[in-house]
Amino acid sequence: MYDAKDEIYFNKSRIDLIKLIPKNPDNKILEIGMGGGNTLVNIKELHLAKEVVGIELMKLDDSQQQNPLIDRILFGNIEEMELDLEADYFDIILCGDILEHLIDPWKVLHKIRKYLKPNGSLIASIPNFREIRNVYKIFFKANFKYEDMGTLDKTHLRFFCKKNMIELLESANFKVISVDSNYNLRKIQWKRRIFNKITLGFFSDFLTLQYILVAKK
Repeated sequence: MYDAKDEIYFNKSRIDLIKLIPKNPDNKILEIGMGGGNTLVNIKELHLAKEVVGIELMKLDDSQQQNPLIDRILFGNIEEMELDLEADYFDIILCGDILEHLIDPWKVLHKIRKYLKPNGSLIASIPNFREIRNVYKIFFKANFKYEDMGTLDKTHLRFFCKKNMIELLESANFKVISVDSNYNLRKIQWKRRIFNKITLGFFSDFLTLQYILVAKK
């Protein structure tokens, strides 16, 4: 199914996640599911890290995976591979839209936690299953149809609402610091942001396509 994905699926830089990285040129950053490596390259270009390491399922030709700014790439299935990494080493671990693709994200979070420094941060983005279009399709049209992108992406194996995302991270002994709606995914999102402000956040869970969570070890 990943072979059928558009190139942008793997090669988009996650500026929304980069904005949450502390401005420290000495950061050591690990990205789970790095795709083509655009996010890690941007992090280096912005002088937000002195070392960036990525883990990716597959090699991608004509991508930033070959960029020398990326210090190291480990190829394989994060759920199965042994990680040749030093414990308590990274300041930041990024999980941008990856946990919902895993069979056992709970186990993977336990697995990667040990590579974070004490008080290190996990930054994760996860689709919100409670978003209004999903509610409408499932409960009013009785249609749980998988799609090529979005929350009901065919490659998604797990689905979460906001409270379940928090529970997911807490189950691996992370302390959740913040949970924010991501309104930067699509052009329509600015309208939702305005409506959310007008309604004082009452419908926030239904308007949010994705949440970004920051948690501490």
